[in-house]
Amino acid sequence: MEQAMGGPRLRYLILDLDDTLYPRRSGLMDLISERIGRYMTERLGFSPDHAEALRRRYYAQYGTTLRGLMEEHRIDPEDYLAYVHDVPLDAYLQPDPALDQMLRRIPLTKVIFTNASEEHARRVLERLGVAHHFPIILDVRRLEYYNKPDPEAYRRILRHLNAQGPECIFVDDSVRNLRPARALGMITILVDGHLEDEVDFHVPDILSIEPVIQRLLLERNGDVKD
Repeated sequence: MEQAMGGPRLRYLILDLDDTLYPRRSGLMDLISERIGRYMTERLGFSPDHAEALRRRYYAQYGTTLRGLMEEHRIDPEDYLAYVHDVPLDAYLQPDPALDQMLRRIPLTKVIFTNASEEHARRVLERLGVAHHFPIILDVRRLEYYNKPDPEAYRRILRHLNAQGPECIFVDDSVRNLRPARALGMITILVDGHLEDEVDFHVPDILSIEPVIQRLLLERNGDVKD
């Protein structure tokens, strides 16, 4: 769904990391999900069935397994983050020159907003060959373990950036994660999901955000970069 886009000058392009900057079909998040299950069985002693049931509840109640385990089992988040992100990125991701070129053409400050750790984000960005485009990484640790889709995480993002919602474009592969951003006035772009009325724009893949953003820049900022 698209809507008229009047408003203040755009300053920030905020992007989710996993399954947004690279395709879901890479399988990387499937591996991370597997390691989350292993963490719960190996570190905490849950049976596989109990771990899966808890994960479903934590996702619905807290937004992430990590937050649920912190709230209900007082785990060490650093141990969790190190364990679940101990994955061989080279086997799943390749450098993406087209993504690098696209990001170079978008004249906004680019920010990563992730429920993962900064270390994981930097490794992914380096592997994709786009780390130099992201001066700001706002990970779950920097947000004091508030995570998407908790509205407080988005408010903290705006405070970190000293920005108002309408000055930001937010890109994610999850409608659930886009709703709080839109409620704060951010322009929302859904990548690789089903068309939804709850977001401003829907595109099939990350490279397809460029024409949308360039049009918004022309409308909001009065300029566009070729």
